[in-house]
Amino acid sequence: MSKCPDARDCLRDLVVPAMEQLVDKVNFTLSFIGSVDSNDSVHCKHGSTECLGNMLALCAINLYPQDPVIYLGFSNCLISSYSKIPSRELVEPCALEHGIPFEDLNACVSEEGKGLDLLTDSIERSEAVGVKRSCTVRVDNKIWCVRDGGQWKDCPGGSDVNSLVQEVKRLYG
Repeated sequence: MSKCPDARDCLRDLVVPAMEQLVDKVNFTLSFIGSVDSNDSVHCKHGSTECLGNMLALCAINLYPQDPVIYLGFSNCLISSYSKIPSRELVEPCALEHGIPFEDLNACVSEEGKGLDLLTDSIERSEAVGVKRSCTVRVDNKIWCVRDGGQWKDCPGGSDVNSLVQEVKRLYG
C-alpha cells in the first residue's frame, strides 16, 4: 500500500480528512495487502521497498496505537512521496513532522522480526476479512468503498469525505 497511487489518493482525499472529524468516534485500523508464502516470506504488490514502507507505517501504529492523528499523518506523509520510500531523506522528515523519533521507527523495522511480524499479521488480517484491493475502506466490518485503478468503485454510500463521516456518525453517534 505504501507505494500504491490508489492508497495515496484514498488516504489523502478520504481517510485522513474523515479521520480528522471522527478521531474520537472510531477504532481505526490500517491494514495492508500482500502475500505470505510457505516459507513465511512476505511479498508486496509493488516490491520489497513497499514492504519496508508498510512496516514503517505499522511501526508508527505500534509506537502510537492510541493516536491515529500521529500514525495516519506519518503514513500520509510517506505515501505522498511514495517513489522515495524507504529513503531516509523521506522517512526522517516525515517522522519529525509527526513527532515520531526516527530511531524508534528504525529500531522497530530493524528489530529481530518486529516489523516483519507486524506486516505478516496485517496481511493476514486483510486476507481474513476478504480485502484484496488497496485501498479498501471498511465501516462496521463491511466494505464501504474501494479505490482501484484510479477510480472509486463499489461505493453505494458515496466516495466523498462527507458521506463517510455521515455514515460513521449514523452508526456510532
